[in-house]
Amino acid sequence: MNNKDVIIVGGGAAGFFAAINIAEQNPNLKVAIIERSQEGLAKVKVSGGGRCNVTHAEFIPSELVRNYPRGEKELMGPFHQFMTGDTMEWFEKRGVTLKIEDDGRIFPESNSSQTIIDCFLNEAKKFHVEILYSHSLKTMQQADNLWYLETTYGLIKTKNVVIATGSNPKVWNLLEALGHTILQPVPSLFTFNIKDDRINDIPGVVSSNVEVHVIDSNLYSEGPLLITHWGMSAPAILKLSAFGALELAKREYKFQVEINFIKKSFEDCVDLLKEIKQELAKKTIYKSAQFELPKRLWQKLILASNIEMEARWGDMNKFQIERLAEQLTKAIFNVEGKSTFKEEFVTAGGVDLKEINFKTFESKLFKNLYFAGEVLNIDAVTGGFNFQNAWTSGYIVAKSIQA
Repeated sequence: MNNKDVIIVGGGAAGFFAAINIAEQNPNLKVAIIERSQEGLAKVKVSGGGRCNVTHAEFIPSELVRNYPRGEKELMGPFHQFMTGDTMEWFEKRGVTLKIEDDGRIFPESNSSQTIIDCFLNEAKKFHVEILYSHSLKTMQQADNLWYLETTYGLIKTKNVVIATGSNPKVWNLLEALGHTILQPVPSLFTFNIKDDRINDIPGVVSSNVEVHVIDSNLYSEGPLLITHWGMSAPAILKLSAFGALELAKREYKFQVEINFIKKSFEDCVDLLKEIKQELAKKTIYKSAQFELPKRLWQKLILASNIEMEARWGDMNKFQIERLAEQLTKAIFNVEGKSTFKEEFVTAGGVDLKEINFKTFESKLFKNLYFAGEVLNIDAVTGGFNFQNAWTSGYIVAKSIQA
């Protein structure tokens, strides 16, 4: 039987971060990571398009928590212990130079996720963290204040267990068998599948600042919108998918969205179009995009308003102005499904937060059982926030485990 002081189940971001900090703070502890795949940190590798979106430049806890549809209240205290500035300092102390981009996302200056992976592997080696790849957890039980973990390679005995497996149904089933409550996982970050003549053949077009509202709900978001081969994506959509994860799952991902492409009221838009009609009377409507809209999107909305390609501004009648204003401010699209956002699969669901002590991230049901990262019912919008939850929970777990 293999004996350890601390076993981290899961070789992802939260698992490595917890393991390294535990081993650094407690050099006498035998710390090991068990990882079911042949190599860990797969999600780190693909994050941010292969650049690894380490965290987000939000330095006030009360503002940071607003990016978590599930976990907002619970993370307030933990973020006062360890948050964005601490994360940046942690990596930079270990030779990883970070940069803040215009949209607030923080990346390694190298623009490569391999920089973060190499940092973790080097630190794990430095502090003698054993990494056991191809080790799947089969069963776990506690007896006489010790944990017995059965893996594909035999039994491991340990005092402390940290579950950092992310969205892993098999581990959730094991935790449920122990007595923990698992909230049914549903996708949290996803794009909208939409087939519509207004967007069908203009993939890659970005409308920089739109408002999106799910009809018959309170779900609303704003921000950039990207038209894709399948429908719509970018922050305006992904934010909506995160905050609406449970509601949209209930609707089986079939619903309607209303999009305001110019963030003005219908009435204001009508007035502005009337002014433009006077100013550009002799110009072709189709060829003179307004409101800083991408030209290809503007042209699609013109055709959807039943305005001829050759029509001039001066020829527009009242009904055409109103139809165009409606397309610009109240365009309705039918969503007929979802697609995963790149490889960055995030779920709403996991271990019930009521069963966790957020001062330590320890289970309230079992002593010496800790959690880090998305295995809990915590998820965030895109932009580095899910990783910040991993770093914060991993760090606090490390502080909580003593030799």
